[in-house]
Amino acid sequence: MDTPPSVSAMPGRGAALPGRPALPAARRKVVGLALLGILACALPFVLGNYQVFQLTLALAYAIALLGLNMLTGYNGQISLGHGAFFAIGAYTAAILMEHAGLSYWAAIPVAGLVCLVAGFLFGLPALRLEGLYLALATFALGVAMPQILKHKALEHWTGGSMGVVIIKPDPPSWIPLSQDQWLYFFTLAWTVLLFWAGWNLLRGRVGRALVAIRDQPIAAQAMGVNTALYKSLTFGVSSLYTGVAGALSAIAVQFASPDSFSIFLSLSLLVGLVVGGLASISGALYGALFIQFVPNIADQISKAAPWAIYGVFLIGFMYLMPSGVAGLVRLVRHRLANR
Repeated sequence: MDTPPSVSAMPGRGAALPGRPALPAARRKVVGLALLGILACALPFVLGNYQVFQLTLALAYAIALLGLNMLTGYNGQISLGHGAFFAIGAYTAAILMEHAGLSYWAAIPVAGLVCLVAGFLFGLPALRLEGLYLALATFALGVAMPQILKHKALEHWTGGSMGVVIIKPDPPSWIPLSQDQWLYFFTLAWTVLLFWAGWNLLRGRVGRALVAIRDQPIAAQAMGVNTALYKSLTFGVSSLYTGVAGALSAIAVQFASPDSFSIFLSLSLLVGLVVGGLASISGALYGALFIQFVPNIADQISKAAPWAIYGVFLIGFMYLMPSGVAGLVRLVRHRLANR
């Protein structure tokens, strides 16, 4: 029995025109990623230092959102306190650089490992919690973290309410870049590395197990998936990503203060996750751009009520793109391919 032709091969449904061979989907993705990489490398040379600084923070937020997406979007564990791990990563890097004399490039992986352990340990007791109860537990962690950092027992290391000042690193002498440009490319390298690792992790067996636990936990356990281990490890890996993002952000800002990691940061990360798109790797980039730039745009529109404008933007995004920006991009791409 002959196999029916695919939809893409039918006339009028994306078939190649005579003399114009269709570009394979894999090749289109490679070309798209190459163009995106060229654009990302060119931006620091056409923008001012402040805009480059903003893009550096956006890249750090993208790493944090990818980590949160692993936990919430792919595994279904709701976290309202990921700003706490962002703070742990930032302070770990700041303390290692200020008190231990460690180089900034070496402090970042250490900050990630510290957050990996902290997230895994927090995920163990959180296994008994589901849904809103887990959300409240993480919310409590996010609320408590600034007060913990201000405690007198840690004041020698954290600087208390005054925080820790970080010296902005200089680029290598053989690279003709400014400090902001160098930090941008340094953060971009970490972003590419962690997104590549996340893509490989989520597109393989581990990613399928996470989605199975999210959608059908009982069936996943019946099929031999160790749900407890996967949940705890997902919490740890998610925290690692967020901790690296916090360390990169602190180095870019040159400062780590408890008030910079209030519960509002955790809520902003959750907003960026939803706006960008749940269970979407590219959605982390869209959500990071929203977190970084939309509040500034709202402030420029109205100095008197910027958060009202921010709320209008947020409602508009959710109304027009209920599946996030990544969902809209997928829909547009699908319709263009089938024209």
